[in-house]
Amino acid sequence: MDHLVASKQRSRRNLHPQRVFSLLEKNWLGAPIQFTWQKASGNYLAVTGADHIVKIFDRHGQKRSEINLSGNCVAMDWDKDGDILAVVAEKSSCIYLWDANTNKTSQLDSGMRDQMSFLIWSKIGSFLAVGTVKGNLLIYNRQTSRKIPVLGKHTKRITCGCWSKENLLALGGEDKIITVSNQEGDTIRQSPLKSEPGNMQFSMMRSDDRTSTAESTISVVLGKKTLFLFNLNEPYNSVDLEFKQSYGNIVCYSWYGDGYIMVGFSYGIFVVISTHIREIGLEIFQARDYKDNLTSIAISQTLNKAATCGDNCIKIHDLAELKDMYAIINLDDEIKGLSTLSWTDDGQLLALSTQRGSLHVFLTKLPILGDACSTRIAYLTSLLEVTVANPVEGELPITVSVDVEPNFVAVGLYHLAVGMNNRAWFYVLGENGVKKLKDVEYLGTVASVCLHSDYAAALFEGKVQLHLIESELLDTQEERETRLFPAVDDKCRILCHALTGDFLIYGTDTGVIQYFYIENWQFVNDYRHPVGVKRIFPDPNGTTLVFIDEKCDGFVYCPVNDATYEIPDFSPTIKGVLWENWPLDKGVFIAYDDDKAYTYVFHRNTIQGSRVILADDTKIPFSHKPLLLYNGELTCQTQSGQINNVYLDTHSFLNNLKDLGPDELRQMLTQTLVLKRFSDAWELCMILNDHDAWNELGRDCLHHMDVEFAIRVYRAIGDVGMVMSLEQIKGIEDNNLLAGHLAMFTNDFNLAQDLYLASSCPVAALEMRRDLQHWDSALQLAKRLAPDQIPLISKEYAIQLEFTGDYVNALAHYEKGITGENKEHDELCLAGVAQMSIRMGDIRRGVNQALKHPSRVLKRDCGAILENMKQYSEAAQLYEKGLYYDKAASVYIRYKNWAKVGELLPHVSSPKIYLQYAKAKEADGRYKEAVVAYENAKQWNSVIRIYLDHLNNPERAVSIVRETQSLDGAKMVARFFLQLGDYGSAIQFLVMSKCNNEAFTLAQQHNKMEIYADIIGSENTTNEDYQSIALYFEGEKRHFQAGKFFLLCGQYSRALKHFLKCPSSENNAAIEMAIETVGQAKDELLTSQLIDHLMGESDGMPKDAKYLFRLYMALKQYREAARTAIIIAREEQSAGNYRNAHDLLFSMYAELKSQKIKIPSEMATNLMILHSYILVKIHVKKGDHMKGARLLIRVAKNISKFPSHVVPILTSTVIECHRAGLKNSAFRFAAILMRPEHRNRIDAKYKKKIEAMVRRPDTSEAEEVTTPCPFCKFLLPECELLCPGCKNNIPYCIATGRHMLRDDWTVCPHCDFPALYSEFKIMLNTESTCPMCSERLNFAQLKMISDCTQYLQTEVEP
Repeated sequence: MDHLVASKQRSRRNLHPQRVFSLLEKNWLGAPIQFTWQKASGNYLAVTGADHIVKIFDRHGQKRSEINLSGNCVAMDWDKDGDILAVVAEKSSCIYLWDANTNKTSQLDSGMRDQMSFLIWSKIGSFLAVGTVKGNLLIYNRQTSRKIPVLGKHTKRITCGCWSKENLLALGGEDKIITVSNQEGDTIRQSPLKSEPGNMQFSMMRSDDRTSTAESTISVVLGKKTLFLFNLNEPYNSVDLEFKQSYGNIVCYSWYGDGYIMVGFSYGIFVVISTHIREIGLEIFQARDYKDNLTSIAISQTLNKAATCGDNCIKIHDLAELKDMYAIINLDDEIKGLSTLSWTDDGQLLALSTQRGSLHVFLTKLPILGDACSTRIAYLTSLLEVTVANPVEGELPITVSVDVEPNFVAVGLYHLAVGMNNRAWFYVLGENGVKKLKDVEYLGTVASVCLHSDYAAALFEGKVQLHLIESELLDTQEERETRLFPAVDDKCRILCHALTGDFLIYGTDTGVIQYFYIENWQFVNDYRHPVGVKRIFPDPNGTTLVFIDEKCDGFVYCPVNDATYEIPDFSPTIKGVLWENWPLDKGVFIAYDDDKAYTYVFHRNTIQGSRVILADDTKIPFSHKPLLLYNGELTCQTQSGQINNVYLDTHSFLNNLKDLGPDELRQMLTQTLVLKRFSDAWELCMILNDHDAWNELGRDCLHHMDVEFAIRVYRAIGDVGMVMSLEQIKGIEDNNLLAGHLAMFTNDFNLAQDLYLASSCPVAALEMRRDLQHWDSALQLAKRLAPDQIPLISKEYAIQLEFTGDYVNALAHYEKGITGENKEHDELCLAGVAQMSIRMGDIRRGVNQALKHPSRVLKRDCGAILENMKQYSEAAQLYEKGLYYDKAASVYIRYKNWAKVGELLPHVSSPKIYLQYAKAKEADGRYKEAVVAYENAKQWNSVIRIYLDHLNNPERAVSIVRETQSLDGAKMVARFFLQLGDYGSAIQFLVMSKCNNEAFTLAQQHNKMEIYADIIGSENTTNEDYQSIALYFEGEKRHFQAGKFFLLCGQYSRALKHFLKCPSSENNAAIEMAIETVGQAKDELLTSQLIDHLMGESDGMPKDAKYLFRLYMALKQYREAARTAIIIAREEQSAGNYRNAHDLLFSMYAELKSQKIKIPSEMATNLMILHSYILVKIHVKKGDHMKGARLLIRVAKNISKFPSHVVPILTSTVIECHRAGLKNSAFRFAAILMRPEHRNRIDAKYKKKIEAMVRRPDTSEAEEVTTPCPFCKFLLPECELLCPGCKNNIPYCIATGRHMLRDDWTVCPHCDFPALYSEFKIMLNTESTCPMCSERLNFAQLKMISDCTQYLQTEVEP
């Protein structure tokens, strides 16, 4: 988990070793210095420099003794137990021996005349080996005081050596020889070396064979370049390990682990090599720790750490993961560089000598001593320093200096206790600091102390002493100041104890857990366990505790009800237990060992009773001891005297939830439910918004009997039924009754029954079993709890037994259910008796019972049972009595009782009955009755067959076929008409019956193909049928018919060929069909063929242009159609057919507009002029001569477009202008009429009047009214359509022909042409159609348009 990784990283950052003390060079007159730690305990450090004195310091830097030498120290070493320090010096032949136990120095005469150069103690015995500059050897046995001189062991100075665990002595000297001797000094083996040896060590190479544990390998550095591995057992298999020149010289090396060697080099590099035979010399790891140089390596097997020094700093690596830097110690003041590192055997202290002659000692491992009381913790932060902190309350840590290195630490609400052996020192933790209170001596060596507010309790030698901490401050009776447990007459030994605010609790070797109530000063509770109790851990209130017995099993004990609950999956390696101190997380505790913390939850109130569950486990970083648990955060003490927080995996939901996916959120929901943290679970459900998640939360609330929260959950998801059920039970005080209801809601019915029976309302168990239809259980409960319920339950049980087929027991329970009092209930039971009697074979009893019973349904059900049993007579009788006539008739038919069937037919509705009856009557030859029955049965084919074959009524048969569209009936009718020789009718009914091939053949044989073609054209016919007809007409040279059916079957080329071959009598229809063919085909070749035909290319006779127009329209070639339409309209116009020309141009205009194609300007202009002419008649008829005159002036200006009616139009123009008072316009057009080409054609009744106008001209005329342009608001005459201001063509009004106005705009809802709203409305008072599209219209359909911008966008080509 991320938070665990983070905690590890914080842990590493906090692990900065503390400097315990430093000894400067002035203590021994400068460099070089030698030092060595006392073996085993590491309590003393021997140091010597250039002052000829060996000084001995304790582990706190206090000098304890010194040894005066005759010269500089040559070598010194502690024996294996750390009792004796041996020293040899220059200018002396004696060996100095300092006894650590007596603090006395003695001198041992070596008996050697030459100078001593080397000494070393044995690893396993009291043997001291001393070498001289001339190669001689002395072995001294301190135990026997025997000295064994060995002369000539080497020929030159002995410089290095080591003992093995088998007490073999290996030595090396300047003579480049390695010798191996026994403890008597006898040489066992010797071997020459290539270079001068140094730093010799015994060890064991890594191998696959683990049977031998003897140290059979000697490692030695040769010439500072090579590491030589000498194999005692196989000398010829010895190995020379050479390293890269770039590494520099070998400074030092050390064996560790399973045959690994760490080697340090002068250029700042260290490597790790394996000595396994297959990997020998292989560099497992390599790192450059220092830029300039590396001076020493030290390995602590206890800590599993390696320290290196160089470049003014120490770096500590974890041997398990060398890449990780465990700690870095900088010594910036040591400018001359560092020298040698050495660790105590227990790994607590690391000593470093420097080149300038100073010595520094660092604390690398503290005894992990700590305690907690409530949320206050105390822990050892240095050898003589304890820190008291309250991380939850946010109080600043308090540092307490103590006088001794403590063996135990205890903290209370207001006090701190530390101590060792049989003494404890007490301190008061006041607001103004820490004050030493007193020290107490106990009657034995103290194992542990517990404190709370006023009292302390110390455990020593199987006893507990409870005493006041500050007796003088409390007004207490003398007997309450102290008490010793157990009593004198109690022969047990106390193994563990704990102190809470109210109780002293202790556990004994006899398995007793005692609660001593301090306030009343008496025992209030005891619990006896089968085996001894070795650890107890009460919760903060003392009302629940966890204890571990001598079998290493864990239990939760509740003194309130004296109940114990075994803790599941409890590891035997558990070191301790911590209860959760967060007030809302009651019942949560962790059990921890060296590697993991196991989170447990004690669920006190569940529907299944109290129980302990394992939630999850969390990895604890190396060497962390948990002190305090608060809201899932575990405060741990580390080896370095720091505290570090580890977050439990079970509480990961307390982290940021924003970026998590559904799977992680569901996992966290499970955690919250296990911990019974329903509020947090609610938040997760809100984020998930998943119905299953809400249901899971609801079920857990029910499980933990939290009814209020369960109601809240089920209300949130809309489970009305559950909310109502819970609301009804939430006030119940009887715990068993409430738990029973909740167990029932969670479908644990057996548990619910047990809880109900143990409650104050045991009848609830019966009600539950009844509701669940567990009738067997319900009957058993009813006998005990409610005998009056037995008949009701018996009836329900009988119904269930009947359903499962157990008729014997069902009958018995139906009979038991009869009360003689409850009529409705008894009728149901009697019905059951009737049915079960029939099923059991007692038919007479069952039938009689059913007949007497008032229920129709019972008669039907019994009838069905009897019918299945083939008891038809009784079944039919019951059906008939029950008024189930269809079923009765069906049964009567089965045993051929047709008379009864006939009687029942008027009441029968089932077609199947009628069918069976009809078949029977037909078989008897009674066809009229049969046909009626067939009609009631909807069997139309049979009805048709009888009408045709037996009743000779074809008209009725044909009528039925037409009504029902029966295929088989049509076939029968066709066959009938075929026999009569009526081939047309036969063909019609064959087609109706989908027998197209037979119909075609018949039509072919009897020359009735036109009938067949007409009939088939209106049916859903296949292409093959159309092709058959087309081929027939093709053979008959009937081109129009052939073309028509080729078109229907999609053969467009052949269809067109036939249409073009049609005779002139069919020409118009043929061309229309040809155009339709080409339009569907969309084939250019066929199109060109038809165009050639229409243009007269094939027969020299051009066809009417309207066909060309229709062709273009069919092909959707609208531009060509428009051009053709203009030509046709022009011809129509020339011929005087103005309405036709108008309608043609309008339809083309509308088509182009729908296709979003620009309108040709010529078409738009022609339509406008023709429309103006059509409007004249409307306005003149209404008597509006001004509008008529203005429109006629527009038409007269384009009189060339009306060649057939030039004179009449001009005459009308003159007359209307005269009537409207437009004298000048009337004169102008009258003058045109007087031209020679027109004069003789003027109507006689107007001629004189017109001549008079010309002879006596009156040129007075009112100016035309001006209105604004809708584009630019320029004022122009209202009938002018081209704006001089903006040069735009203005849309015209289809009601008046005037130009449109922005504020008086409407459109025809059918053709979308614009009109002046006010004028169009007036026109529609007298007219009922649109003048443009001729569609029916009334003024209510018109809508004023406020924004006409879209209509001003030009649709006409410029």
